[in-house]
Amino acid sequence: MVVAGDSLKNIADEVIRLKEDGNKSFKESDWKEAVSHYSKAIKLLIGDSPDKAVLYKNRAAAYLKLNELDKAIKDCDSSLEITPNDPKALFRRCQALDSLNRHEEAYRDARHLNVIDPNNKAVQPILSRLHEIVQENQKKNAQVENKVSQMFRYAFNIEEAKDKRQTAMNNLLVLAKEKSGAFALQEAGIYHKIGSLLKVETNDEIFIAAIRTIGELCKGSADMAKNCLRELGIPWFLEILNSKKEEQVNSAQYCLQVILNSLSGLGIKAESRPDEKLCDENKKEIETLLTCLVYSCTSRTITGLARDAIIQLIMRNVHYKAINWAEQLIEIRGLQRLMEVASELKEYKYESAMDITDNTRTITSVCLARIYENMYYDKAKERYLAAIDDFIKGKLITPEIESKVRVIVALTSLLLGPLDVGNTIVAREGMMEMILVMAGTEDRLQQKVACECIIAAASKKDKIKSIIAQGVNILKELYKSKDDGIRVRALVGLCKLGSSGGTDASIRPFADGATKKLADACRRFLVNPAKDPDMRRWAAEGLSYLTLSYLTLDAEVKEKLIDDKQSLKALFELSKTGNQAAVYGVVTTFVNLTNSYDKQEIIPEMVELAKFAKHHIPEDHELDDADFVQKRCNILCSEGITSALVALAKLTESQNSKELICRIFNAICGQQELRGMVVQQGGAKSLLPMALEGTDKGKKQAAQALARIGITINPEVAFPGQRYIEVIRPLMNLLHPDCTALENFEALMALCNLAGVNETARQRIIKEGGVQKIESYMYEEHLMLRRAATQVMTNLIISPDVIQKFEGKNDKTKFLFLLCCEEEKTPPKAAAGALAMLTSASKICCEKLLEVGSWVENFQELLANPDVDMQHRGIVVILNALKSSKEVAEKIIATNIFDLLMALSKSMKLQREDQAVGREALKAAAEDWKIIQKPGEAPPLEPAGESDEE
Repeated sequence: MVVAGDSLKNIADEVIRLKEDGNKSFKESDWKEAVSHYSKAIKLLIGDSPDKAVLYKNRAAAYLKLNELDKAIKDCDSSLEITPNDPKALFRRCQALDSLNRHEEAYRDARHLNVIDPNNKAVQPILSRLHEIVQENQKKNAQVENKVSQMFRYAFNIEEAKDKRQTAMNNLLVLAKEKSGAFALQEAGIYHKIGSLLKVETNDEIFIAAIRTIGELCKGSADMAKNCLRELGIPWFLEILNSKKEEQVNSAQYCLQVILNSLSGLGIKAESRPDEKLCDENKKEIETLLTCLVYSCTSRTITGLARDAIIQLIMRNVHYKAINWAEQLIEIRGLQRLMEVASELKEYKYESAMDITDNTRTITSVCLARIYENMYYDKAKERYLAAIDDFIKGKLITPEIESKVRVIVALTSLLLGPLDVGNTIVAREGMMEMILVMAGTEDRLQQKVACECIIAAASKKDKIKSIIAQGVNILKELYKSKDDGIRVRALVGLCKLGSSGGTDASIRPFADGATKKLADACRRFLVNPAKDPDMRRWAAEGLSYLTLSYLTLDAEVKEKLIDDKQSLKALFELSKTGNQAAVYGVVTTFVNLTNSYDKQEIIPEMVELAKFAKHHIPEDHELDDADFVQKRCNILCSEGITSALVALAKLTESQNSKELICRIFNAICGQQELRGMVVQQGGAKSLLPMALEGTDKGKKQAAQALARIGITINPEVAFPGQRYIEVIRPLMNLLHPDCTALENFEALMALCNLAGVNETARQRIIKEGGVQKIESYMYEEHLMLRRAATQVMTNLIISPDVIQKFEGKNDKTKFLFLLCCEEEKTPPKAAAGALAMLTSASKICCEKLLEVGSWVENFQELLANPDVDMQHRGIVVILNALKSSKEVAEKIIATNIFDLLMALSKSMKLQREDQAVGREALKAAAEDWKIIQKPGEAPPLEPAGESDEE
């Protein structure tokens, strides 16, 4: 033995002692302690020796017991390097590999062990089982390889019939979703084949299926994603993305996102964050992808759809929960490029103009806002603002009017995205003056962009006064324009300025009657079929300002609009056009019609102070009473608002817009009779992702809407498939002190229904920390919350895991017993039901009942309860206790509970079922434990009572 240290004998003795201690701990099933002893002994030995090989294989045995299989394999490898063909090391490695489903490697070890130790009986059944698995795998692999070969022959042969090629490519897509199929496809050179095919492929369905196949191959595997990028190259993906066909663009965008997810560790598990280790390993590929996307977004050779897709990819990965590209993007001048896109106008068509869609500027605004949200500290925000300044100065340095127009267009995008940055730029000297000068020119393009900028800028009170002072007259003049595009923008500007003052009469620019006139003008633009969708979306935005809650005549505008079926239909149609710029106007109008905005709390004392100071006091309009709001919700729902909201939720990338959509859904779901309609038209499916991701208020509103649906409709119908499992997390999020009592109550009621569905649902509630949260509401002073929480617990107690929690060293069972005897009706009834179920499943919980000091009085109270249901539950609990053990039964029979049971079993007032349960309880005492005497029998032993001994 070769050892480290001065005293060889002492260290050798220490190694032996540690080995023996490890063996002792192993026999006592203390696996962690065994690992510790073996590890210390291994550290003392220098070089390879038979003793070290033994320690490695012993530690491997402990790791096997701890289910740390990779460590067990590593130790077996180390042992076999020193003493090849060691039977125990081979056997343990075989076990570990088998548990990891690495069957081929496990079979190799089992065969080797059988050769060197043919009399080893322990390996024989394993060898036989592994032989069958390996044979089956080989057969499957051969079948997969044959399938791949056959599909390749059809899919990649342009001369073959279209239907055969299409079927073959779809089969390859299915194969790519299976692990063995994905591996076989990669081995067969699928990347190169698809790369070559798509250069010449003209069939759209085959083209899309090929792109999706690439996405499936890369899903969840960083190695596959890297191989794919190496084989095809990022330019190939950008080339595929560059199309005017929406489905192709969407498929290519999805494929790139899958690659990013796989390289960073995102998307492997739901709601996961990037894996730092993976991100570090694949840093080069991730950063290259970011750079290529940023530089491509200003390319003059790509389509508008491709540009939108690229900006969306950037936007979806700037957050720290994604890949955290925000700061890095600023360093590579990504903001300047995005501002270049934001400044682009369809009206400027020349050789170097970018191709943009109706949604490009809106998507860019949201992207700019998302990047700014991730500037978490002042220095980062300063760098952001400096990059924006750099772009603006670069444009204004030239005298051309086009540059000034582009600056105003980009500024409008900022005001619709990162508002603080936009307001900072507007406040710069001369900027507002330049906007108003443009609005006052005869150039229609300048008038148009100036109007849009004024509308966007009129968002903060400190800006409104200066805009009103200088801009209202200009907008009134522009409203007289012969160009409808100018007129509608001027109209929206007047609507917004008319509403922006809120309750402050000092900055209200119009007389009271103007609101109705402006609303009528907006409706005329909205319902006119001759107007293009862009004008109609501006009209919708104008209506959104005119229906704001604090205008004097807003409720009259709402009532007139809700009765105008043509206008409602136009709003619904507008929501389905795919124009992201229309989202805000349409959604805000719906929010105002349903009164689903945040209500300001009015404190009576503050009202009195306001009266004394002669300030304007906001008052709810009589047409905004609950009955009128309910009527408006009914009309909207019957006219098809749900399908419109579903379309808007799919369309928008703005979390603020999604919050507004959630508010409308929640307002509609506040009415029980409308919930079924929401489910039928896909509302529940649309709400679920918004309840998991978005603004805090948005998630809360979506979760409450889901709770309301879950209360009224069977969860398996409302949330089909696995959706009823996914809805549990948002409901659990409503069980929070920051939520209102109504939100808590509705979440508990929905969870009660879900807990009654099946064990899968109960297990998810437990996994989400539900037992502890729900139990806390059983202690609430609020009666309804206490009742609802107890009802949820009644359904959860069906789960063995919850029963185990009640059996633990705690007072959960005792508290439930005490809750049965409260004065209120509903919580005790639910608690008694839960206790009946609990005691029927657990003897330990039956014993815990008698640990309550007042257990006799509690049982008496249950049996004497005037409520028949409570009596029934009490009899069932006592029956369960009597059946649980002789000791418990003796203690119960020693009290007057026995007499009460006798009386109840003969009572004609009780239902037959209760009489039967009472007789069964007496039978348990008489026959099971023989502690009460039947007529003609010898008297039983004295029942066990309290001991008289000191």
